[in-house]
Amino acid sequence: MTQAFYTGLTGLRAGQTAIDISANNAANISTTGFRAYQAEFSSLFEDALVSEGGSALNQASVGYGTQIQANSMSLEDGPYSLSDRSTDMAIEGEGWFGIKGNSQAFYTRAGNFTFDQNSDLVTPDGNYVLGTMGGNIDFQNNILTNVLNEVPLGDIGTTQTLRFPQTLSYPAISTTTAQLFGNLGTDEEARVMSADIVDANGQKNHLKLSFEKSNPQVLPGTQWDVTASTLSSDEKTLYDTKTGKVSFNSDGGLISSTLDTIDNNGSAVTIDLGTNFEGVTSIGSTSITSSSKTDGSIAGELVGYDINRNAEVIASFSNGRQSSVGQIAVFHFNNDQGLDRASGANFLQSSNSGEAYFKKDENGKNVVGTNVMTYKLENSNVAMEDTLTQLIILQRSYDANSKSISTADQMMQKALSMDA
Repeated sequence: MTQAFYTGLTGLRAGQTAIDISANNAANISTTGFRAYQAEFSSLFEDALVSEGGSALNQASVGYGTQIQANSMSLEDGPYSLSDRSTDMAIEGEGWFGIKGNSQAFYTRAGNFTFDQNSDLVTPDGNYVLGTMGGNIDFQNNILTNVLNEVPLGDIGTTQTLRFPQTLSYPAISTTTAQLFGNLGTDEEARVMSADIVDANGQKNHLKLSFEKSNPQVLPGTQWDVTASTLSSDEKTLYDTKTGKVSFNSDGGLISSTLDTIDNNGSAVTIDLGTNFEGVTSIGSTSITSSSKTDGSIAGELVGYDINRNAEVIASFSNGRQSSVGQIAVFHFNNDQGLDRASGANFLQSSNSGEAYFKKDENGKNVVGTNVMTYKLENSNVAMEDTLTQLIILQRSYDANSKSISTADQMMQKALSMDA
């Protein structure tokens, strides 16, 4: 009968812990990035009962109750919800965002990030988001110092807090080369091609090329006299004029051009008309076309930050230019269930989880190893219907263990009240 007391008490204790776990799951049904836990039970030690004759086939045992063996994390992705903030993001599949607070690194699935007063990317509770900065921002003057197509993810030991200023200027870059494309045809009509170019002061100007057929023509092929001019955007100021000649073969492909460079209000611009059929052509019975491509850019101001599926932070500017400025890190573990819960949706690495690492591509380059979705958040992966069902089962189990204790008590009272 004393064994029944002990067995019932272990059931109550384990059942209470399991109810606490399920209740915490239910309480965090709306917590962003929350991971549900499931209590796992195991039997305590047992007494072996051996039947007469000691036959192994007839051996049995009586258990001494139960205990919580493990509290396992659910690794299923939670449902995703749309957001209207560019700094909200969610991981699709495995992986964890890294955050830092008070010199300690945490890992979370909650991507509801925002900017603090210092322009640091932080969580709602003030932890800093970890990743790799591009090193192309002058924070003292809030100027972009270099245009980057991508920011490679650094080694795991070099991750840093991410800071992206809310005001950022794209400096003006003067044009050095202007490429012209199109078809002049073969008629006697004058043709004009143009391109927008930027001078050393960041001012947008015009490059204008006027073509007239040379007289006389030298066969085979076609020759055009060309006058190149650089003018202010309102075309009231002329900065420079150059003349030259372009020659085409009998098929209309460009053979040569005597135009080289022209002054653009203090900066030299190379005029590139292409070669053969790549650039300017002179082909009859074909539509007359004109287009251009130039380097350089006028100044621009920050429009906003976007984050792509590789977790790169892209700055967009009012002049239509973009540059990568940072990379948000996504960490991985050999055993996600071995992570220790710190609080809410934040976890700590442990000896069971192993150390955090970055995945690598076939070239050995660090990569996020998963897709990062922007304007989305991963909600709690707690399934309310399963949690409520589990609570009902645990309540029935708790009642049954309570009944076993009261029954044992009644039996004990009965035994004590019996006459000797």
